[in-house]
Amino acid sequence: MKSHLTSSVARRAVLGAALGLAAFATAPASHAQTAVKFSLDWKFEGPSSPFLVAIDKGYFKAEGLDVTIDTGAGSVEPLNRLASGSYDMAFGDINSLIKFLDKNKATKIKAVFMLYNNPPFAIVGRESKGVNSPKDLEGRKLGAPAADGAYAQWPIFVAANKIDASKVQIQNVGFPIREPMLISGDVDAITGFAFSSYLNVVKKVPKGDATVFLMSDYGVKLYGNAIMVHPKFAAEKPEAVKGFLRAFVKGLKDVVANPEAAMASVLPRNPVAKKEDELERLNYALDKNILTEEVKVNGYGGINTGRMAVAIDQLAMTYSFETKPKPEDIFDASFLPPAASRMVK
Repeated sequence: MKSHLTSSVARRAVLGAALGLAAFATAPASHAQTAVKFSLDWKFEGPSSPFLVAIDKGYFKAEGLDVTIDTGAGSVEPLNRLASGSYDMAFGDINSLIKFLDKNKATKIKAVFMLYNNPPFAIVGRESKGVNSPKDLEGRKLGAPAADGAYAQWPIFVAANKIDASKVQIQNVGFPIREPMLISGDVDAITGFAFSSYLNVVKKVPKGDATVFLMSDYGVKLYGNAIMVHPKFAAEKPEAVKGFLRAFVKGLKDVVANPEAAMASVLPRNPVAKKEDELERLNYALDKNILTEEVKVNGYGGINTGRMAVAIDQLAMTYSFETKPKPEDIFDASFLPPAASRMVK
């Protein structure tokens, strides 16, 4: 009797251990996080803080996502990274995406969340060089990196403001020397993103000498930077894309509510950044590019298809389409969180 009880207990112990091991073996699968490799278009600066806050506050993790974010080197790099399949999602200029898709028709990248409702494209000049209005660019030297997203819209800006482009001398300059050349007076104006180029210049020239023409205030109807997704990732892991956007909206709302607190997510990732500069950069982007009247009415993330159609028409002034796209070819709203959760408080 004793040996029967002993063997019975032993069998139960072995069975229990086996069940425990089985549960342990299956636990990671049930709690496994989906890896998301994400590319920015630029450095870790104030405007990128919503992504970083969403990581640091665990919003992505709560959606079952393991998100890694890498910096970029301009408008085209996120597109190349997505097209190669080395990244799952990215943040970049939707106008560059529209042209990219026309040249690479097999690449079905889509934008899924519009962050910069107004683009940050700008012309930055100096009053001391006589640049006080768009027409003042005539007879002057404009420094513009060939790959600059703002310079790509120059023909639209020219047409909207009746500038005689033949009277403007364009000088191709590198990104690192663009602002220094304007500060030194080697050029009279430059193209760039306002919250980068303008804010970099205004601190280095006499007070009131820097002038800025936001293209969105001067007839350019384009949208700006959007979150984009690789088609394979979107098709295979749609819930991950939706979860990413839900988490991002939470991070964005936190940043809007307290921009200064967001610096705690930016500065440790960018040792050369200064708090006052990045906070100013973030507040400028929030005011001019993110919290527009359109967004205040309709909420974060979406687009107006009529406006997008106009934007595509304007892009046709800068680029000869092989096949002119429709808004739905570029932007997929199906991954957006419910409208109520995207409203501006």
